[in-house]
Amino acid sequence: MAAVDSFQFLYREISRSCNSYFETLALVGALYTASRALMLLRDCCTLVRVHFLPRIIPCKKLTQRYGDWAVIYGASEPVAKAYTEELARHGISIIFVTQEHTSVRDTAASLSQSYGVETIVVLADFSLDQAASKAIKEAMRGKDIGFVVNCVDESLSSPQSLIEMPEQSLLDLVNKNVAVATLMTRLVLPGMVDRSRGAVVNISSGSCCRPLPGRVTLTALTGYLDHFSRALHLEYSGRGIFVQSLIPFQIASSERQPSTSSSTSSREGWFVPKPDVYARHAISTLGVSNRTTGYWPHTLQYGLMRCIPEWIWVLGSRVLISSS
Repeated sequence: MAAVDSFQFLYREISRSCNSYFETLALVGALYTASRALMLLRDCCTLVRVHFLPRIIPCKKLTQRYGDWAVIYGASEPVAKAYTEELARHGISIIFVTQEHTSVRDTAASLSQSYGVETIVVLADFSLDQAASKAIKEAMRGKDIGFVVNCVDESLSSPQSLIEMPEQSLLDLVNKNVAVATLMTRLVLPGMVDRSRGAVVNISSGSCCRPLPGRVTLTALTGYLDHFSRALHLEYSGRGIFVQSLIPFQIASSERQPSTSSSTSSREGWFVPKPDVYARHAISTLGVSNRTTGYWPHTLQYGLMRCIPEWIWVLGSRVLISSS
């Protein structure tokens, strides 16, 4: 009985001495919970502000806000093609810059017939140094260029080890997705700065947010476009130019995603929109967010991805790749 009394007495003494520590831990826990709740509330407000309010509240026409013409590089990609059609639907005339003229010429003719906008196709071989730049400058001469849109090459989405890629293919991919996209922006920016308005839109991929085994080039090149856009916005936003980095996840008929199974690339659904559905949502975020997925279900995916520790993400990616 004495042993029991001694234990109870010891427990009371320890509890009394540790009471201040318990209160401190409880305060820390309450502050952490409150901070997470505030972050969740902030993310919800951002989701509504970026993806819902612009589609409800009427605003000026795109031609009045940015300009009458758009320069598009990479229009052969499904997402860029849908984005271009959405611009044409808003009355924006299009200058296509391409190395493959067949499919782009058909797209240009279709847009002119459907929406009554002017279209110009510029064949540019960027391996010829400044010869391509001269042709683009000539096409832009005297035009109110309000947009430049660059889109990453979709072929990057195919899983391939870096050492498996031929050297020339690697150089071509870097040239097309880094050098040319940067050059296109450089060609259009001076006119935008003079007019104090314009929009630069770089469409990369949500893959830039986390490393992916088997997709080194995709992660690196889309990461460049994303950081290039963010730095450019920081430098030119004060001059009336809006620079946006679009980082979509999986889109139907496209493997533009941090997913590892190509078998799901053609399925349409809530989280896998058609390119035209994605383009309508993405256009509505112009002038609202300089870095966004462009599509609110993808934003939910991005928020979930940020909550997963990177080592768990990489381990899960490896398991999925090995099982596919």
